[in-house]
Amino acid sequence: QVYRSDALARLSWLEHAFGTRLISQPPAEAASLQQIHSNKVIEANRSGGLGQADALVSNTAGLTLVVRTADCVPLLMADMRNRAVAAVHAGWRGTVQGVVPATLRRMADLYGTRTEDVVVAIGPAIGVCCYEVGGEVAQQFSGLFPERTDLNGTTRIDLSEAAVRQLGQNGVAPTHVGQIDAIGLCTRCLGDQFHSYRRDGEAAGRMFSWIRIRG
Repeated sequence: QVYRSDALARLSWLEHAFGTRLISQPPAEAASLQQIHSNKVIEANRSGGLGQADALVSNTAGLTLVVRTADCVPLLMADMRNRAVAAVHAGWRGTVQGVVPATLRRMADLYGTRTEDVVVAIGPAIGVCCYEVGGEVAQQFSGLFPERTDLNGTTRIDLSEAAVRQLGQNGVAPTHVGQIDAIGLCTRCLGDQFHSYRRDGEAAGRMFSWIRIRG
């Protein structure tokens, strides 16, 4: 019913999961957001709805951070040294607005997080196989895919790879063994496992991804 990251699973003080369509409710007593496709980050110190944003950060033991997705990229982050965590919802708008680097900056400001101490798991999301966008969207990814010459028209974008590159640009080295762990499953292709807005439109449900410091 869930997928877990090998990289995060190595941290004994941490619990996490990327949910599937087989789970209809988030974990109990969780901190959550009204997600708005932004780069806004909120610090969580209690459960319940915490407002409009697309990332939660916390160092509160026992508090579950939850984001909901149905094609967008869920990222779960952990600061191995300072024991702080984050849950991030990154659609194309949040990606180009920089929700991932904004989360890293907030963790640095609040908890003294250094990028070399961060482990990031990237959960199931729509794959490059299925994510076709028009030129008005594709052009906004030129800074993440400078080698591409096809971003002026309709093309396909790899949102998970965009997140990996954005992490790399902000000091989370993709080549560092175990620092970034991408599950690499396409939500639109795997309809038996995942909800997909591109596939099902307004009828699509949402998957819950969560992370928690053990209490």
